[in-house]
Amino acid sequence: MEAYAAVLTYAIPGFVILIILESLFARLKGIQVNRPMDTISSLSSGMTNTLKSLMGLSIVILSYEWMENNMGIFDIKSTPLLYLLAFIGLDFAGYWSHRFNHSINIFWNRHIVHHSSEEFNLSCALRQTISAFIGVYFFLLIPLAILGVPPIVIAITSPIHLFAQFWYHTRLINRMGFLEQIIVTPSHHRVHHAINPIYIDKNFSEIFIIWDKLFGTFQEELPDVTPIYGTKRPAGTWNPLLINFMHAWALAKDAWHTSSYWDKIRLWFMPTGWRPDDVKDKLPIDVVEDVFNRPKYETKASNTMQYWAWFQLAIHNVLIFYMLVHIADFAYPDILLYASFLMLSIFGYTTLMDNHKLALPAEIIKLVFGLGLVYKMGGWFMMDNYFGGATIIMIAYFIISVLISYYLLYIEKTEQILIPENYPYKLLD
Repeated sequence: MEAYAAVLTYAIPGFVILIILESLFARLKGIQVNRPMDTISSLSSGMTNTLKSLMGLSIVILSYEWMENNMGIFDIKSTPLLYLLAFIGLDFAGYWSHRFNHSINIFWNRHIVHHSSEEFNLSCALRQTISAFIGVYFFLLIPLAILGVPPIVIAITSPIHLFAQFWYHTRLINRMGFLEQIIVTPSHHRVHHAINPIYIDKNFSEIFIIWDKLFGTFQEELPDVTPIYGTKRPAGTWNPLLINFMHAWALAKDAWHTSSYWDKIRLWFMPTGWRPDDVKDKLPIDVVEDVFNRPKYETKASNTMQYWAWFQLAIHNVLIFYMLVHIADFAYPDILLYASFLMLSIFGYTTLMDNHKLALPAEIIKLVFGLGLVYKMGGWFMMDNYFGGATIIMIAYFIISVLISYYLLYIEKTEQILIPENYPYKLLD
């Protein structure tokens, strides 16, 4: 846990700097790659993923260490070639887990948040899942375990492999010559994120594009077919927590309403998008057919709303960074409480970005929860030791959050673009 937190203290500032640089270069080129609310939603999604990791909310059916101890045939000594072997093995496993996520109904819920942005930029790379509670793809690492690749090598290589997938989420880099034949490039990944019929479910590779070419899923970016980004069923919200579970909720409703007991079971494991015939008319779902005439989700946010959303993003980054730096000072129950508070807070301000009435009760619960934590901890998680008056500032922040939410929802009354009734807030209404 502490090693992971230490890595993130370097990775997160690096990601933020690159996102800012991308935005600046885009402006110089006269290209719009970011919309404020979309970017805030993407970065907020990245924070929820970090918090979930700190909370340890994952169940591993078989750990890699167990597999290596019980299945390993060879005893390979640690060399640079061993790390290369591990990297290639992880990339092969990544291709297939990625492809399974796109191909099977229930597994799509693990991945939908990453595709939910209707933009394609570095910030959308941080839209990472919190809904993958069970590690189901352990079997893909069996070849590495049989070869005897030590767990420490996998532990070191895995974050490198993950972070190496960040840079190619951009529209600012065109074709890259001979590298197009070897590695995944921005052009390849633009295809993967597109919902154009010719592009959808293509280019699953994560680092080496060779896997798509070997297994028949490669598609190059065509000069006369502009990629259109998002999902066939648009998210219709800035709230990353709702996006993470919207597909599972749709499957659960189908399972409940279908009259066929066999369909109640099999729909979870059918190809992504499959629905029982008897619920298609009863529970219609809006699916994008004409990708070039699809309106993007947007809310007409006032300057006050936008400034407040950016402030919320900034303060939550500071609070998460504080936990990452001082994680060794806290017991696990305290980490769980801290992360739960921030999850609730992210839910609150992203719900406010949607102009949804649930934002105010969320902020009131956050106020009560925050005050309870201050009382339990005797301050705000020892922050007063590093910054005098930190607890008073946090209490003031809790109260101001409630007041501003009330102002934006019921006094300023910003106008929200209408979205279909079966969009994610039906999970809660």
